[in-house]
Amino acid sequence: MRQDIQFGGLTLSRNRPYLIAEAGVNHECDLGIARDMVVAAAEAGVDAIKFQSYKSGKLASKFSPSYWDLSKESTTSQFQLFSKYDHFDIKQYEVLAQVASDVGIDFLSTPFDLDFADELACLMPAFKIASADVTNFPLLRRCASKGKPMILSVGAAKIVEIYEAIEVIEAEGCTDICLLHCVLSYPTDPKDANLRGIDFLKETFPRYVTGYSDHVPPSHGGLALTLAWSRGARIIETHYTLDKSKPGNDHYHALDPDDFKAFREQCDYADMLLGEGGKPLLECETESRKQARRSLVINREMKAGEIVREQDLEVKRPGTGIEPRFYEVIVGARAKHDLVEDKVLQWDDFL
Repeated sequence: MRQDIQFGGLTLSRNRPYLIAEAGVNHECDLGIARDMVVAAAEAGVDAIKFQSYKSGKLASKFSPSYWDLSKESTTSQFQLFSKYDHFDIKQYEVLAQVASDVGIDFLSTPFDLDFADELACLMPAFKIASADVTNFPLLRRCASKGKPMILSVGAAKIVEIYEAIEVIEAEGCTDICLLHCVLSYPTDPKDANLRGIDFLKETFPRYVTGYSDHVPPSHGGLALTLAWSRGARIIETHYTLDKSKPGNDHYHALDPDDFKAFREQCDYADMLLGEGGKPLLECETESRKQARRSLVINREMKAGEIVREQDLEVKRPGTGIEPRFYEVIVGARAKHDLVEDKVLQWDDFL
């Protein structure tokens, strides 16, 4: 049975995943839109909203080619794309962190350089590191040194690289680590989602929390997220927008507030179906147990003092008499009084 666990300052509930709305830079550097995203995310039932904090000049060379679906996002240079949306500084993130606090959700933002790692630390309950930075040891060290949990996506990472990243993080005294199964492809084709990779992470790294970072376009009622949770993802991150119809950037593989609400409802329904585990006798089964089970029944009139033979007994509903498991006990018993045909037998019918 899943149990609540404490992950640094975060409580990961047993009955639903800790849900991160990955806003990234889908605000497109409009602080008003970013505020609206925070409020709408909270109303949709997420636990945290996450942005991305970077400056293009520190993140990508001017000669960095694209690696995403150009039919959805036509910019062919990473540097050019990042330059469009790198205008927020720590002042904007301070505002957004306060809005998140006001509406009761956690504020997160992935730092892509050391300066942002330092500046964001006081605003966040945990650090989220992108898959592309699994081998960025300077950034891992800086974030791990802040005394907060580390949530690490491991898309496109070799097993040895995950071990090395963990070693670097733990060397800084950080032991609260969550590994997010992820596929570093935007968007991820469902055939490549490999959600059984969550099982692999749980088995290979049992000391750490396991989660899922999603890039599969929303479809089939958010089935990818539900399956990830059912396989043990305690933290789920998926891209978030207010308008899925907007072109480019991450809008085209993101969920909107209605999608998040639907997923939360599905989690609640799934948790209700899963129940508490074990094999309790439920109150709703009490009457059915009595009426649908069977009892020993006499199949003829019987006089007081007669001895019951095997051919005198039937096994019939309801289950309010002597249980069939006592069949051999009743064969050979002597009737205390006259018995009518089809009587549901009781213990006080016999001497």
